[in-house]
Amino acid sequence: MSTNRQRLAARRRNKETGSLTDGEPVFIVVGKLRRPHGVKGEVLVNVLSDFPERLQPGTELFLGEKHQPVIIQSRREHNQGLLIAFEGFASREDLDNLRNVFLYVRSADRPELGEGEYYHHQLIGMTVAEEDGNELGRLAEILETGANDVYLVRSATGDETLLPAIEDVIVKVDVESQQITVRLLPGLKTAPNVA
Repeated sequence: MSTNRQRLAARRRNKETGSLTDGEPVFIVVGKLRRPHGVKGEVLVNVLSDFPERLQPGTELFLGEKHQPVIIQSRREHNQGLLIAFEGFASREDLDNLRNVFLYVRSADRPELGEGEYYHHQLIGMTVAEEDGNELGRLAEILETGANDVYLVRSATGDETLLPAIEDVIVKVDVESQQITVRLLPGLKTAPNVA
């Protein structure tokens, strides 16, 4: 094992590996490796983060499902993505078997959001109820539509409700109690589960 890889392995062993809270992921995807570029150990990365500025030289990231630690050596913009070189990967051949591998950061290292802003993983699974306490179900999925997100709420019986994530509908989000309070506007009805 190279000195860089030994150093990275030691850093990984010394870090906390548990989730921030129950049910919260330890790692969050920030990119996907596409293909090696050139002969100097660069790889094209599709950025899957709202914070691409965090992908700077010296940043520790994690490769693939085994979360192999790597350090960014250099980065530069290229077409619709980034060209990144990692310490310890000096040639195209070092990167050939990393095509379509996801790139992660620790959940604990994510940037802080402003008041009233949440990461999707914080919301998924929350109980969704109307202001009068009538429970609609749990937030199963967040659909990104462009204008605003749409929350897909699924009841215990499989019925689904689509809620636009707008102030008129989403009254309150309480991360600690894992509850979203909503106001159903006319026309927002639960669709029965049809098999």
